[in-house]
Amino acid sequence: MAVGLLTLELFLAEAHSLKDKRQVLRSLKDRLRGNFNVAVAELDFEDTWQRSVVGVVTLANEEHHVEESLQKVLAEADRILGPLLTGHSVDLL
Repeated sequence: MAVGLLTLELFLAEAHSLKDKRQVLRSLKDRLRGNFNVAVAELDFEDTWQRSVVGVVTLANEEHHVEESLQKVLAEADRILGPLLTGHSVDLL
């Protein structure tokens, strides 16, 4: 079994409160969970208004399925977030 972790780094320049930030993150999490059946959670900067690190985890029987799935999630996150997405990494565990 292969497990994959996609880490998304975000910079939310327009967020002026934690409420603003959480609204963006909630929308992202709901869309990714609903479309791809993945686990999504904020991993870092929980109390910072304009920064966030979000983790997306999935698993499958074969590594290439995990990689393919996370690439699709990354493409959708990029489409949703646009310039808010400042970095990402994919790790197979």
